[in-house]
Amino acid sequence: MAICELEFPAGLKANEFDNPEQLANALADHVAERLSAAISSNPHGIATLVVSGGKSPVAFFQALSQKPIEWSKVAISLADERWVPTEHADSNAGLLKRYLFRGLAEKAGFFSLYRPTATLDEAAVAADEALKELPKIDVLVLGMGDDGHTASLFPNSPNLTQALDLHSERRCLPMLAPTTPHQRLTMTRALLSSATTPILSISGQAKLQTLRKALAGDDLAEMPVRAFLNSSLEIYWCP
Repeated sequence: MAICELEFPAGLKANEFDNPEQLANALADHVAERLSAAISSNPHGIATLVVSGGKSPVAFFQALSQKPIEWSKVAISLADERWVPTEHADSNAGLLKRYLFRGLAEKAGFFSLYRPTATLDEAAVAADEALKELPKIDVLVLGMGDDGHTASLFPNSPNLTQALDLHSERRCLPMLAPTTPHQRLTMTRALLSSATTPILSISGQAKLQTLRKALAGDDLAEMPVRAFLNSSLEIYWCP
């Protein structure tokens, strides 16, 4: 793992890799190490991992699933989810089922955000209530879109102000993505920011430029990822 030589503000921890495979393997090693440490230090012997969906983390999921940790003591949830059944091709829960909950990792527990309710608002309320039982987040792995969104905290989305409120009592809110058809459920900033080890994983020059733009400003509504760009964040990047 090489320390990133890219120009980031002092205190921001960044790791740079040559290619996506190196990044995925290094990230899997680091996450597995942090989960094992959490299991050892937690009096209840439980570690909690929250991840993002989409195509980008597939290699990371595959690498992580092979790590010999005590998976029966790991609880996994998603930072955000599309409001579609697990069987749907665009379901993040379905993605985890295909690439993470396999082999050794089949023993991990899962907190689903999706609820088959009549409306998206009802699904968000049900997920919010269920997340009261989610143990403290030990490791959080976020991604980032070219518009500066992370999880399903999209610029200009309804509920964004509440979702970014660090003092909000909500754990989950309904959200809308501006360019894709599916309605979304997202963990709020208040919940996501409670993670002990927050990580941002991105790849490609376009994402790097987006990150630099985010670091250059402070308007959270314009680029919600800014809410997480602080000294506690670890950045994993490759071309």
